Amino acid sequence: MFLPSVAKRLALALLAPLLLCAAAAAAQPHPAVHGRGATFPSKVYETWARAFEKAGGSAVAYQGTGSGDGIKQAAARTVDFGGTDAPLTPAELARQHLVQIPMLVGGVVPVVNLPGLAAPLQLDGEVLADIFLGRIKAWNDGRIAALNPGAALPALPIRRVVRAEKSGTTDGFTRYLAGASAAFKAEVGAGQAPAWPGQPLKAEGNDGMVQALRATPGAIAYVSHDRVLRDRLAAVRLRNAAGRFVLPGEAGFRAAILDSDMHRQGDDLATLLDRPGNDAWPITLTSFVLVDAEPPTADQALGALKFLYWCFMHGDDLTRGTGFAPLPISVQSRLAARFTQVRPKDGRLPAYQAF
Repeated sequence: MFLPSVAKRLALALLAPLLLCAAAAAAQPHPAVHGRGATFPSKVYETWARAFEKAGGSAVAYQGTGSGDGIKQAAARTVDFGGTDAPLTPAELARQHLVQIPMLVGGVVPVVNLPGLAAPLQLDGEVLADIFLGRIKAWNDGRIAALNPGAALPALPIRRVVRAEKSGTTDGFTRYLAGASAAFKAEVGAGQAPAWPGQPLKAEGNDGMVQALRATPGAIAYVSHDRVLRDRLAAVRLRNAAGRFVLPGEAGFRAAILDSDMHRQGDDLATLLDRPGNDAWPITLTSFVLVDAEPPTADQALGALKFLYWCFMHGDDLTRGTGFAPLPISVQSRLAARFTQVRPKDGRLPAYQAF
């Protein structure tokens, strides 16, 4: 009996360090998933990350640094996914070996700081473009007054607030203005970091825009709709393609989707700007993420794909009440194929559906 007892104690002694290591490994949190980029959806991604972790997923950290940075970091493989509101073309994706996945739909909203204005300010695309060109310099200008009959417009100078960094929000906003105004298209054009005429105030990110707006009476800025809700900003009522003055909202974003090839053909690159629906919000955008199409191993891709696929599967519930709209079913039905475009170099496929 002595030898088996000694052997058993010896075996346990040898196994103890291994068992302790295994227990310690099991107690460690899942490795974090890192994302950077578009500030337009950043607060939603943060909310989704908390819900994902609560459901048993890994920790996800997303930093809103602008779409330009999101594209740069995704291309450099310094993040697990990059966020952008300025989608890459199929040729750009192929050249950089990236997969682009649409996540949600939202609106860019002109917002103002006009003390004493009782009702939402009404603007159309052409007047808004001339404001951001610096051609209309005061809030009591006759062209603004004509769109706001009876309103007591203040005799304040207009202070434009624009993004300081490369921004997908700016790209969408300037694409809308360039479509509404031939002068804006010729003088500024569309882009993530256009050369604005004059000397507008510049701010980093959507949250920086909010801070600059609040600190500057007479200011006008453009931010994502969720910031309008969260920070109780004064949104502009904008004339849409149907000739109606509308306020931003999830119903307006859905209306834009329904009158687009995103809904009709499942084309997630289809424009949602200035769609003809009666209730459509004119500056509606799709927000995307970028992931490595050829990661070195399946394990390196797994964390990000699990998070993004989980968001996709719970998208309608996760998006409700955030200030954004979910993707239409015609787009959702094609997303499974988008995930399978990720082909790790080790030949294994990431089991992102297992959760």
